[in-house]
Parts: sequence; C-alpha cells; structure tokens
Amino acid sequence: MKKILTLLFICTMTIAWAQPSHAPFTQLLSKHVSSSGKVDYVALKKDISKLDSYLKTLEASTPTEKWSSNTTKAYWINAYNAYTLKMMLQHYPLKSITDIKYGEQNAWDYKWIKIAGATLSLNDIEHKKLRAKYKDPRIHFAVNCASFSCPILLNKAYEASTLETQLDTQASLFINDSQRNKITADKVQISEIFKWYKDDFASAGSIINYLNKYSKIKIKSTAKVEYLSYNWNINA
Repeated sequence: MKKILTLLFICTMTIAWAQPSHAPFTQLLSKHVSSSGKVDYVALKKDISKLDSYLKTLEASTPTEKWSSNTTKAYWINAYNAYTLKMMLQHYPLKSITDIKYGEQNAWDYKWIKIAGATLSLNDIEHKKLRAKYKDPRIHFAVNCASFSCPILLNKAYEASTLETQLDTQASLFINDSQRNKITADKVQISEIFKWYKDDFASAGSIINYLNKYSKIKIKSTAKVEYLSYNWNINA
C-alpha cells in the first residue's frame, strides 16, 4: 500500500509540474495569422474547437515554482493572446475590442478566465502575472490586444527556448514599424504604449535611450517626442 501511495504521489507531482505544449497554438496562429499580424477571424472561428482544446491544455497544466522563468513567462504571454482571441471570436463580427462590454466592465477587466486556481481577467494576466513579476518592458510587444495599433500578433506561440530572441525581435519590429511609430533623428512620434507604461521603460534612463536599443535610425537625445493616437480597430 505504501508503494502504491508513493507512486500516486509521484504521478500527481509529475502532472502538476508538466509543461503544456504550445505547438497546437503555433499551428493555429501560423494558419490564421499573417506575417504582418492580421488575423483571419472568419477562418479561425471554424477552428474554434482547436483553440478551446489548447485553452483546456493551459488550464490543466499551470505554472509551478519548478518551472523556469522563461517557461512561465511564455505560458502567460500565450495565455493572454489565446484568451484574447477566444473573446474576440465569442463576439465576432465586431469593429473593435472596445465594443465588448460585460455590464460596466470592459474586455480587459472582466474576470472569466478560470486558470491557475483562480478566475482572472486579461488585465490580471498582463499586469499581475507578467508586468509585476518580470519587469520586462518587452512584454508590451508580445501581448496583443486585437487592435491595429498593438504590436502585431506573432504567428507562432512563444516558447521558453526561444523567448529572448522572440521578445527582442518583437521589440525591434514594433519600434521600426512605420505604421505604428514614426522615427527620425530629430523627432519621434510613437505609440501611446510608451506613455501609458512609461515607468516600465524608465530603466533605460529615457524613452529615447530605450528606442535606440532597437531603432534602425539613431535618435538624438534632444529629439522631440510626440505620441500617436491609438487605433482600436480590429487587427483583421
């Protein structure tokens, strides 16, 4: 009996520490999201059962202290993006994620994600599970709010083994994207993301310093900084 109980305990711990495969999410993203981040919601809706299956995988295998930092970070980024897509499909067709309302709550504040032993909102994932824990501003270029002005949705899942490269690539793509940021040596017109979350970028000393980590155009320290209005139209 003691041996059986020991084996049951080991099996339980193995399941608890198991890391979900993000390959099914990559298959969905590569099929329905273009290289420029446009989502084919009509086609994706036909595959909603596959998205639901992936979400069940996330719900069944949640982060533990045994996971590496990058494994956990990739998990929550993928969760944010996958649940955002699920919400959009639940309300599609629509013009903007800002059209989604749950009483007086918006799409980001509504708690509906039953995961990791709690009921979370998208904001809970972004601000409590990611920003608060990792202090990594590149997270802003990875989580996608299903809107045109957002950093584009990567058409593959984030993986622990490639996370650093993926985050750096997303940061570079976004900052050098002339549809979302307009950069010259003397003047920058940049996304409101950099204003909303200015404290997240403060470790670089200034927003110019941060931009220059990735910008293909060298920006002068005296450059004028302006912020572009955010376009909340759907990323389709």
